[in-house]
Amino acid sequence: MATAHLSTTPLPSTPLSVHPRPLLQRGEWQSADGSWAFAFDPQAEYRLPAEVPFDLVIEVPYAPESRASGLHQPIHGRAVWYRRTLECPAPWAPGRTMLHFGAVDYRATVWVNGQEVARHEGGHTPFSADVSAFAHAPFEVVVRAEDDPLALDQPRGKQDWLAEPHAIWYPRTTGIWQTVWLERVPATAIRRLEFQPDLDLWGLHLNVEVSGYRPGTRIRVVLRYGEQLLADDLYTLHSEELQRVIPLLDGGIDDHRAGLLWSPEHPRLIDATVEVLQGGVVVDQVSSYTALRSVGIEQGRFMLNGLTYPLRLVLDQGYWPDSLMSATAEQLRADVELTRALGFNGVRKHQKLEDPRYLYWADRLGLLVWAEMPSAYRLTDRSVEAVTREWLEAVRRDRGHPCIVAWVPFNESWGVPDLTRSERSRSLVRALYELTRSLDPSRPVIGNDGWENGATDVLTIHDYTPHPGVIRERYGSRESIRETLLHSRPGGRALLLDPALADRGLPVMLTEFGGIAYLSDGQAGWGYSQADNGESFTAHYESLLWAIHDCQGVAGFCYTQLTDTFQERNGLLDEHRRPKGDLSRLMRATRNQRPALTTPLKDALETGAWDAALAVSPPNEILPLEAELPA
Repeated sequence: MATAHLSTTPLPSTPLSVHPRPLLQRGEWQSADGSWAFAFDPQAEYRLPAEVPFDLVIEVPYAPESRASGLHQPIHGRAVWYRRTLECPAPWAPGRTMLHFGAVDYRATVWVNGQEVARHEGGHTPFSADVSAFAHAPFEVVVRAEDDPLALDQPRGKQDWLAEPHAIWYPRTTGIWQTVWLERVPATAIRRLEFQPDLDLWGLHLNVEVSGYRPGTRIRVVLRYGEQLLADDLYTLHSEELQRVIPLLDGGIDDHRAGLLWSPEHPRLIDATVEVLQGGVVVDQVSSYTALRSVGIEQGRFMLNGLTYPLRLVLDQGYWPDSLMSATAEQLRADVELTRALGFNGVRKHQKLEDPRYLYWADRLGLLVWAEMPSAYRLTDRSVEAVTREWLEAVRRDRGHPCIVAWVPFNESWGVPDLTRSERSRSLVRALYELTRSLDPSRPVIGNDGWENGATDVLTIHDYTPHPGVIRERYGSRESIRETLLHSRPGGRALLLDPALADRGLPVMLTEFGGIAYLSDGQAGWGYSQADNGESFTAHYESLLWAIHDCQGVAGFCYTQLTDTFQERNGLLDEHRRPKGDLSRLMRATRNQRPALTTPLKDALETGAWDAALAVSPPNEILPLEAELPA
């Protein structure tokens, strides 16, 4: 079998447009994306790099199942291998060289020049290897990624376990799917940096961890908002960790404070420069950012910066037709901008821990994010350990991003089956709810989104009725919401594990609804209801959104979904990010900006004829509308 050979020339000098680790940036880093030698290992037979016939070439960071990888080979095997010779840029300063992987699905082993340097388990979180001993000359990196398609107790999100995608499950993402990059790190360096806002103190909590600590090491922190200097503080380290509170000037009045608060409408970021000094000399410098903002729950409402803030979210699964779960920084920015253009103030990232560069754009452009753990499906000892470990890694990675306002460990009881009667499943949901709160008490946690609510700060409901009138009937008042929580099963499941939750004053949100499909040109696919053309699609969306806006007891909503995703054709945008209806009308409906209605639409909405023209469709089936508008 032929072996693929690649050039050993230094990596290109042009970096990615956004740093792959936005909250801790150094100047000396280099992308290792590009062409790697590659091999399939369907039965996971090979154990060492020397055994592998590298007979293919793949474009990293795209999964081999994707067209962008250059392979586009749907596989149902257990392992894949990568190989590339890397060389550090000559001008880099002395220090350690780190090799970083943004995400490798699922179990990764890394060798450098034949020596094992790293192992990591978890397909959605980063890991690193110190390759300093090899970096004085070109060095060969080999990566083995094992990702058993039949391991249903392994966190996988929407990746199908069958050979072909079916129902709501999509093509698999095997191996490397986020950026690989090299970084030069000083001998004494910042290993971890995190800011957390505290509006009660009108300041920031600073947490720094340093590797290579020596007595006398100091930390300098400079904070700026635009040209305004907010803080320039110097601290002496007494161990490798530093925790401090940095107070900011508080004008004491809301108008003054508002000029520094972060929100989707005003995404004000505070830029941070943090230096490590030894003997008065700067030995490490990193850039970061943070923001002043608070989130909370109060009297059935979601609160942002101490004020009631209705959530207008859209379900976002983060797939692209050519690259699957991988995307460029430009594509990630475009999705944030399109979401805002459609009138939403946030997204529920569904069954995917998103690339940190997406969170960077959400922070910078202003978009709230609900972060959700990709599910395993079987409940075993292995799944308990794997889900817990990877979820806690994700919370620690992302809790410094201002855009994240809620954590969701489980969705629709996936991975915690028989939740109404299984104490083991209930215990796992409670455990992850409490563990998440222990790592981050500042944000709400939704233990299990959609139904069978138990350990949660928000009561969430998935309801795909196509009838605006049914939405108003079920959620139009606090009394009707309570009745729905106690006695209705919109998704066929009980909404509450404990009826007492209905009377605890928790916010109630419709976190999946809509799902209108509009297929053109003979496309195959499905949705929860169907429109025949762009006009009926837009009108149906307007009717559903106006209905949910009429429900005063609901703290927010999440519409399904942002884009078509493979066979699931119920996006507001198609898979190429093109609007399916009138973009301005979709935006106005999302924001509840209603035009003066005219007949026949006005009559149809007021008389209920629009509801009569719609029929409830079973899950995974399409039921077309009878006409563009009711006669």
